[in-house]
Amino acid sequence: MLGNTHIDMADSIVLSVPDEVILNKIYVIRGKRVMIDRDLAELYGVETRTLNQAVRRNTKRFPDDFMFQMTPKEFQEWKSQIVISNSQRMGLRKAPLVFTEQGVAMLSSVLNSDSAISVNIQIIRVFTRMRETFAVHKDIVERLNMLERKGVESENQMLLILEYLKQFEQLKQQQLEQENRKEIGYKIPKTKK
Repeated sequence: MLGNTHIDMADSIVLSVPDEVILNKIYVIRGKRVMIDRDLAELYGVETRTLNQAVRRNTKRFPDDFMFQMTPKEFQEWKSQIVISNSQRMGLRKAPLVFTEQGVAMLSSVLNSDSAISVNIQIIRVFTRMRETFAVHKDIVERLNMLERKGVESENQMLLILEYLKQFEQLKQQQLEQENRKEIGYKIPKTKK
């Protein structure tokens, strides 16, 4: 049956996951910060296939900018970036589903347990802090670039001034050489008047 399918978990224990654990499960794929289905399932305390079934039953809630499946090339690159044991590799037969921040938020509509909701809220807060941190860092990087450009402009102006001084010094040296050089050729005797 298509529609709103919720995953009900028997335990109502609200879990708290350290932010560092969540941060280590956020990757950049296609230029977006995303989380992988198996990592989300682990955080929510469900099996990956259970999470994916719930998502596939609610495909209208997960457009391409909320969730996508890795291409084979992305899958190979991702696997080469993470260190996983052979037992963990067994569950990686096909490219996983990938969820953007909006997709993670939408998961709360298909997962219905206190712990899943609690973890989902925490993940969204981590994404928000990341975005705020990157915004601050972006401002700092822009300011550094501006200072560098000004520095380059100042450096170029200094180089131009030094070049003018060098040319001036060369002209002065040429004038001195001209004045101090021996005259050659026919000298006209000075006549008395």
